[in-house]
Amino acid sequence: MGREIGAKCRICRRAGTKLFLKGDRCFTTKCALEKRKFPPGQRPKRGTRITNYLLQIREKQKLKKMYGLMETQFKNLFDKADRKKGPTGEIFLSLLERRLDNVVYRAFFASSRQQARQLVLHGHITVNGKKVNIPSYQVKAGDVIQVKEKSRKLYPILKSLGKLESLTLPEWITVDSDNLSAKIERIPERKDIIVPVKEQLIIELYSKV
Repeated sequence: MGREIGAKCRICRRAGTKLFLKGDRCFTTKCALEKRKFPPGQRPKRGTRITNYLLQIREKQKLKKMYGLMETQFKNLFDKADRKKGPTGEIFLSLLERRLDNVVYRAFFASSRQQARQLVLHGHITVNGKKVNIPSYQVKAGDVIQVKEKSRKLYPILKSLGKLESLTLPEWITVDSDNLSAKIERIPERKDIIVPVKEQLIIELYSKV
């Protein structure tokens, strides 16, 4: 995951959709996109010419920012998906979803992917009983992701778990809130991955390279 040091709300405003980069703030009226539904910066008098290439770039940027990846990480994962048999776009999104930091976020052990990445990097997360501190680690069906016993009273984790009853878990994950563990029931499919992105445009962009 790349380190984003800029204003995250500006990224969502530039994308024109919520990318959920600010955790709980994204679900409140404090969300910048709720107040200012226009791109940041000085607004030009003439509209920008919308080309197919621009649309492709925008879709790629949205997905990169959402999952917090640098260009090299993003392209390497796309190439990995492209080498597999099946629809490249669906496989690519599935690989993104199966990153350990994303699974920690999807299981509501963290309020944002950035916070989930920190939990993984600092050794608070185990996979099948073994500590894993690599955010890009690819989980598999049957894996059990758990918060270490010594870390279970961390305020960010308890705060995020408080949303579990009001929000919907992905169907491919089951969570045991008592033991702070999550089980990967199956590999996520395209219908399970709700992201405001048209992955076909990204495929078209990389096919030109």
